[in-house]
Amino acid sequence: MVLEVALIDVAPGREEAFAAAYVQGHKLLAEAPGCRSVRMTRGIESPSRFVLLVEWDSVEDHEQNFRATDRFVGWRELIGPHFAAPPRVEHFVDVPA
Repeated sequence: MVLEVALIDVAPGREEAFAAAYVQGHKLLAEAPGCRSVRMTRGIESPSRFVLLVEWDSVEDHEQNFRATDRFVGWRELIGPHFAAPPRVEHFVDVPA
């Protein structure tokens, strides 16, 4: 399992519109092959900052089954207009205890 973490800064005053766009586009992401779960969080101290957490079967599933498809195009059309800057996206794996 791979965790995609996207740090998203939204333009001030656009937070509620961004959250509504996320709700509208959630299915595009959540139903992509290889996607296990999707969660969006919002900053308390920085309410214009959001963190998207997506569990994928693999990085390849993220890149090939979502980023390289029309699903991603639709997703970005919905949420992209609200960005203050391009999101910072990285992938992580669990550290065994």
